[in-house]
Amino acid sequence: MGIPVLAAAALAKSRTASRIVTAVLAAGVLLMLLVLAPLAVIPFAASGSLVVTGTSTGTTDGPAVNGQWGYPLKGAYSTGRGFGYNPVSGCSYCSTNHKGYDMSQACKSTVYAAGPGTVVVAGSYFGWGNAVMIDHGDGIQTLYGHMLWDSLRVEIGDDVAAGTPLGAEGDTGQSFGCHLHFEVRRAGVAIDPEPFMAALGLPLR
Repeated sequence: MGIPVLAAAALAKSRTASRIVTAVLAAGVLLMLLVLAPLAVIPFAASGSLVVTGTSTGTTDGPAVNGQWGYPLKGAYSTGRGFGYNPVSGCSYCSTNHKGYDMSQACKSTVYAAGPGTVVVAGSYFGWGNAVMIDHGDGIQTLYGHMLWDSLRVEIGDDVAAGTPLGAEGDTGQSFGCHLHFEVRRAGVAIDPEPFMAALGLPLR
């Protein structure tokens, strides 16, 4: 045998060589999987049988979304005061002319952005306590009031999409129990959230 053949035979018997060979083989298999895996999806995508689930934020753990808009809470919720004349018995500071739609799950439940836009308020905001306001463009803004202190996950200037977590349901500001005050404004004036959301295919209940 020639010297190169003897050297190769000796190297093959060493532990270092076997580790190198194993690493090279593993890298080759991984490379093949990375190249071939996308090709396996093509027949399903072409036949229309590939189903992609999730919200516009790319997650499956957020609220229901229809197009670019969604609910500000995930799953079932109870309702309180709706928009308009709604006095609260036993609450002297509660406005009789309610500007939003009250939704409740449990204290600390996650509150989500209802639509895409830019955060313009994040923190203490008058009687809404710890609140977030999102500017969606075209004169539309949404307000999320009474969230827990220190629960906000966004800051002024952040861009958000439907389903982006904003904070946690709370009882801050002029609130009468733990709930989310969901408000929609057009050109700075509060409008009824129910027909607005229903027009987007997201009826409030």
